[in-house]
Amino acid sequence: MDATLDHTMMRVEDLERATDWYGTHLGYEVHGRMEMDTFTNVFLGPADAHEAGALLELTYNHDDRTYEAGDAWGHVAVRVPEGELEAAYEGLIEEGVEDYRDPESCGGRYAFVTDPDGHEIEIVQRDHGAMWSLDHTMMRVADADRALGWYTRKLGYEPAGRWEADSFANYFMKPADAPAEAMSVELTYNYDGREYEMGDAWGHVAVRAGDLDDAWAQLMTRGAADYRDPESCDHRYAFTTDADGHEIEVVTR
Repeated sequence: MDATLDHTMMRVEDLERATDWYGTHLGYEVHGRMEMDTFTNVFLGPADAHEAGALLELTYNHDDRTYEAGDAWGHVAVRVPEGELEAAYEGLIEEGVEDYRDPESCGGRYAFVTDPDGHEIEIVQRDHGAMWSLDHTMMRVADADRALGWYTRKLGYEPAGRWEADSFANYFMKPADAPAEAMSVELTYNYDGREYEMGDAWGHVAVRAGDLDDAWAQLMTRGAADYRDPESCDHRYAFTTDADGHEIEVVTR
């Protein structure tokens, strides 16, 4: 199984508003769209996204439900070139994006904005990948050793970076042979032992597989959760969950 991260799904209350926001402020284009009877999925990303780069999936349910963010999911991060953080952030603010956490408040290393549905978007400095391309998706975990073991054993991920502070640690994981442009997962562990609420504003991250049935069999052999098998999803995709309950979709690419 390749297990390169394919997309991150978040739910939105107004699809046109959300799509316009990402198009206007991040220059995202529509890379795919799926219309169903009860929901619509739109896949967004930079026009020049790398073939290994991840997309953003916006899911709109037609019943106009509202969502709770919870705190088990943190944010998605987007890239700007090194040295351009301040200019990129100021440009967003001038366009009317909410001033959430500016570069100065983050030590000049990164910044945060929020989209119209309140999803947090971190801005990080990277010289690889297209402008505004997805760098990582952050999720919080209750046990760092358990979470790192899950991504290592179940998906074959390796550490791609770590940052340890006085009260928390961040661990970045992705496939060993993934290019720099590929997205990683950021596992955040707070030392105080807190637990988290999943909410429903965030949906899942998806990983790629060449053959869905083979990938699913491998996951089952490795002891992953049998959450939604290929048969239950008409053999188009499947879902497992990580050690903390975050949903992981398996898709063929």
